[in-house]
Amino acid sequence: MGGPSLRQLHAHHAIHQGGLSGALDKTREVEELLEAKEFKVARQAADHLIEYWETRILSHADAEEEGFYQEMVEKKPELQEAVVKLTRDHDLLRIIVKELKAGIREEGLTPEVLQQFHALLVVNAIHSREEERLLFEEPS
Repeated sequence: MGGPSLRQLHAHHAIHQGGLSGALDKTREVEELLEAKEFKVARQAADHLIEYWETRILSHADAEEEGFYQEMVEKKPELQEAVVKLTRDHDLLRIIVKELKAGIREEGLTPEVLQQFHALLVVNAIHSREEERLLFEEPS
């Protein structure tokens, strides 16, 4: 269902910003460790980064889908199409995380894996901005 912070723009925005900021910091850490040729530690940091995406970003997405989105559509049925798009964004994040896990397991920390970490950051930033705009801002 999600807590009351999902229903308030300023609190919801803070959740988004905190999640994205943490993901960005952890992504930079993986890159810095790779540059320092600390491959074993970089791999551990990448595993922690994936766990962060799952427990922080995707768990927030799950909470939105488990109640918040439906509540918004019940209040404003015209938001149905927006909710479908936002849910698809979550699906894309889940797909990228799944592919990242497989890629790291099979190939290690490759340039393609790092690109996928950056793709997560981009998709999440766009998603959060659009979610806030579509669900919280009043049409002009």
